[in-house]
Amino acid sequence: MNSIADRYISELKKAYYKAKGKAIWDHFESVKHGASQDDINELKADCPAIPEALIHLLQYVDGTYWRTYGDEDIALTLLGSDLFKLDYYLLSSQQILENQGDAPYNFQDYLDGEYDGVDRDEKILSNAKDLDWLHFADCTNYGGTSQLYIDYSPSEKGEMGQIVRFLHDPNEFEVIADSFEAYLQMLIANEFSFIREGYLE
Repeated sequence: MNSIADRYISELKKAYYKAKGKAIWDHFESVKHGASQDDINELKADCPAIPEALIHLLQYVDGTYWRTYGDEDIALTLLGSDLFKLDYYLLSSQQILENQGDAPYNFQDYLDGEYDGVDRDEKILSNAKDLDWLHFADCTNYGGTSQLYIDYSPSEKGEMGQIVRFLHDPNEFEVIADSFEAYLQMLIANEFSFIREGYLE
């Protein structure tokens, strides 16, 4: 068991209930399932530095990004960021694996000078080709506005495993936590500001 992930799930459930989302959460819990052991093994083999807290979340629910459970598609807000009004889906184990290595291609134009006005945290490398990021969450508008990554290629000023938030328009790369565990603790400390009555999915 992972104590921070367990606490996160428990406190998130309370936040849903408080925001009058009890029916949404209870239905979610009744249909979801965690990633299979084969998927977990594949993730650990492909991403050996993946945090145990993220593995634990995936063992609890194998993604909430229009994820099919049984005969039903689930789209549920499970994560947030440092930005008050942005909420995120957790990608499934297979989506994480499929996205491995995409960051250099996806962000080469942003980090290599093709676009003006890109704000890059100095804790992040400036050369897109050198990025080693694990993509684990998409903003609930189909990921078009923001994505979250675990950064295994920080600059000299950064921390291995830091959490990077990409925001589109304005284009911004920001380190929002030094680790995945610290990221979950931040969301708890912020009292799940992304869970708002009337905006739940």
